[in-house]
Amino acid sequence: MNLKVAIQGIKGSNHHQVAKDFFGEAIDLIECLSFDNLIEQLINGNADKAVMAIENSIAGSIIPNYNLIYHNNIHIVGEYYLSIHHNLMVKSGVKIESIKEVHSHPMALLQCKDFFKAYPEIKLVEDVDTAETAKRIQEKELAEIAAIAPAVAADLYDLEIIAPEIQTIKNNATRFIILKKQNKVLPKEDINKASLRFVTDHKRGSLATVLNVMSDCNMNLTKIQSLPVIETPWKYAFFVDVTFDAYADFEKGKALLEIMSEDFRVLGEYKNALKS
Repeated sequence: MNLKVAIQGIKGSNHHQVAKDFFGEAIDLIECLSFDNLIEQLINGNADKAVMAIENSIAGSIIPNYNLIYHNNIHIVGEYYLSIHHNLMVKSGVKIESIKEVHSHPMALLQCKDFFKAYPEIKLVEDVDTAETAKRIQEKELAEIAAIAPAVAADLYDLEIIAPEIQTIKNNATRFIILKKQNKVLPKEDINKASLRFVTDHKRGSLATVLNVMSDCNMNLTKIQSLPVIETPWKYAFFVDVTFDAYADFEKGKALLEIMSEDFRVLGEYKNALKS
């Protein structure tokens, strides 16, 4: 049986590309039009694993996804970095002068806004997914609407790319995480990155003390994101990613952090996808 993989979006999306790159072609795709639904597919057993975007090198973190992982007790079992290429595509034969609206995911619109300064007459419309708009243009033969989507969507839905690579910053990448309902146990020698979540108290220097412990245990902090603890006003949870060379260093640091912080949880232990 093929691996069942949930993605946010549909075939032709960046999530679809990551699923193919990470797992290969022998997968059954479960298309979800929201991250909440993606998590539901994991929880109810419809999906074996899921692909979720978590941060972009230009636009930053997708903050709600941190809480989705934590509150649903989902495990991070891997990561993948994808170079993002945004292309303006239309029904075959349509010229850019005929376009009245461009539909795409809010992140894609944000990353291409400089391109559209030259076309103030075009209305930018937020949509649920990049590839979904491309599919709709094909199905409804829309001649006045364009999509911003990966090149694979143009091939899948028989559209014409009239402006390739329209992202403002060409060196643009998104980090995706691979999720599973149960933790995937890797050999310790293969694990060199972890995602953690903890809460510190209100004492002065509490966070600095925790960060010092990480440094003392030879853990390199690669990401830190704070989010308010909804149930307790003015209290914050910290989501951090750390890399390390020796798993023993991480084990030592983990034991200390469990004592020094509140609600400590390891969200995932996995292999660092970036080469050092």
